[in-house]
Amino acid sequence: QVQLVESGGGLVQPGGSLALSCAASGRSFSNYPMGWFRQAPGKEREFVGAISRGWSGGDTTYADSVKGRFTISRDYGKNTVYLQISNLQPEDTAIYYCAARVTGGGSLTTQASYDAWGQGTQVTVSS
Repeated sequence: QVQLVESGGGLVQPGGSLALSCAASGRSFSNYPMGWFRQAPGKEREFVGAISRGWSGGDTTYADSVKGRFTISRDYGKNTVYLQISNLQPEDTAIYYCAARVTGGGSLTTQASYDAWGQGTQVTVSS
C-alpha cells in the first residue's frame, strides 16, 4: 500500500507563491508516476500536473491553465513530490491533492488512472 500526505497549503495573497509537498510511504517511490489535482468550491476535481517515474527526475506535464506558473518536481531520497506555485490568483483557491499511479496504466491526466490519493491540503488565495 502507498500512503500519501500533502502539506504546505495555507492562505496566500494574490501574486504570492506557495510550495506544496507530498510525502509518500509504502512501496518504492521511484516506480510510479505522481500527479497533482485540485478541487475548487462547487467544482469537480481537475488535473493540475504530473511527473513520470524515472531516476532522471521524470518528465512533467501540466494543464494548460497552469503552465508557466506551476512546477512539479520529485526528490527520490525524500520520497516526496513537490508542487511549486507562483503568481497565485483567487481562482487557484482549492483543495490540492497528490496521487500515485501505483498499478496499471492510463493517461496521467485522468483521475481514474491513479489508485492512491492523499487527504488534500487547502490553498486559499485572498487579499
